[in-house]
Amino acid sequence: MPQGIICFDQITSALLQLVREYSHNGSQRLLAICFERGPLKGDGSWQLLNAGASDVVAWSELPDPAAAIIGRLERWQAIDNLLDSAPVRANLIGQSRAWTSTLRQVIEVACFTDAPMLLLGETGTGKEQVARLVHALDQRLDKRELVVLDCTTVVPELSGSEFFGHEKGAFTSAIASRDGAFALADQGTLFLDEVGELPPAVQAQLLRVTQEHTYKRVGSNTWRHTDFRLICATNRDLLREEEAGRFRRDLYYRIAGWVCTLPPLRERREDILPLVRHFMQQLRPDQVPPEISEAVREYLLTRDYPGNVRDLRQLAARMLYRHVGGGPLSVGDIPEDERPLVAPTLLNWCDATFERSLRHALHAGSGLRDIRRVTEEAAIRIALYDASGNLQRAAQQLGVTDRALQMRRAQRRSVGSGGDGLDTI
Repeated sequence: MPQGIICFDQITSALLQLVREYSHNGSQRLLAICFERGPLKGDGSWQLLNAGASDVVAWSELPDPAAAIIGRLERWQAIDNLLDSAPVRANLIGQSRAWTSTLRQVIEVACFTDAPMLLLGETGTGKEQVARLVHALDQRLDKRELVVLDCTTVVPELSGSEFFGHEKGAFTSAIASRDGAFALADQGTLFLDEVGELPPAVQAQLLRVTQEHTYKRVGSNTWRHTDFRLICATNRDLLREEEAGRFRRDLYYRIAGWVCTLPPLRERREDILPLVRHFMQQLRPDQVPPEISEAVREYLLTRDYPGNVRDLRQLAARMLYRHVGGGPLSVGDIPEDERPLVAPTLLNWCDATFERSLRHALHAGSGLRDIRRVTEEAAIRIALYDASGNLQRAAQQLGVTDRALQMRRAQRRSVGSGGDGLDTI
C-alpha cells in the first residue's frame, strides 16, 4: 500500500483535512513530521492520529531523523506486504478501515514480538482465525504446532490434567501418563479459546505457567519447562469481569501483553459483499460464484448480523443452496425466515390471514355493509389503544380529523342506544 510523509509547523484544520485525504482516512500509511521547535504539545498529535496519520513525530526530538523515518517506513512496508499476501487475503477477507487497522496490529505483534495476546470481540468476529494467523506468521525457526483448547469444555475437577497432564496412577482413572495442553504447545502456540469462562479457582492454577512457563503434572513433584506463545480469546469484558470478582486481575495482566478487539460486522459493512463472495467460492470451489442482484445487495448491507461473520457465512450458504438456474442471486434465494419485515402498504397488508377472516365472515352470512362497519370499529379501537386513548394521535394514524373521529365514536354510542348509525367517516 502507498506510504507518504507530510511536514508541518502548526496544526490547523486545513492540515487535518490534508491528512484525511492523503491517508484515505487511515487506510494508507502517512507519517506526520512537525518542524516547529520544541516538543509537540496539547491534543494536536491525537487529532492527527484520529485524522488518519500512522505516527506523529517532532523533528527536533529525533537524534537521527533519517534513521527514525526510514525505520518506520520499512516496518510499515513489511507489514503491508504481509497484509496483501495470499495467506492473509485468502483467509481474513476485508479492506475496510476498521479491519485493515486490526490486521496491521495483529501482523506487527505476530511478526515482531513474542508477546502474549488477548483477542476480544463478539461471537463470530473471527478470533480463532486471527489466532491461527498469528501462529502462521510467528517467525520462530523451530516453531511447532498450534494447540487449541476450548475453555468451556474444561471440567474444574479435571482441569489440572487438561492443562498440565498427569502421571500414571495420579487418580483413579489415570491408567497412563498424559501430556496436558502446555506440554503439547511446547515450541508452538497455545490458543485458549473462551478463557473468560474459566472459574476463578481454575484461573489461579494458570498464574505460574503463564508467567514463568513452568508447571507440574498432576501426581508429580517435578517442575517442567515449556516454551510456548500464548493467545487467549473471549467475548467477555475481562476488566468488568475482574471488577465483579469473576476474573483474576493477576491472570489478566499475564495474558494481556497485547490486547486486540476485533470489530463486529456492523463496523465493517464495506466487507460484507466481499465476504459473501468468498464464502460462496469456498462452498463451491469448482464454480464461479453467482453475481448478486441489487435488491439482495441492499438486503445484505442493511441486515443485522448478531452472529457477525459466522452469521453472514451461514446466510450466504443458505442462499447459495437455494440458487438454481444461473443468473444473479435474487430475493427468492433468501430463505423465508431470513426475509425482512416490511411496513404494511396498500399492496401487502391484505395478506392471506386477512383474506381468511373475510372469507369466514362471508361464509357466516355477513354482507359488505356489516364487514365495513366491523372493520372500521376494529381499526378505531386499535388506533385508540395504540395512542393510549389520545384522540388526536389516533385520528392522525387513521387519516381523519379529530372531529370526524369524535363523531364516529358518538355514532357508535348512538347505535348502542337505538340510533341507526349509518353515517361513516
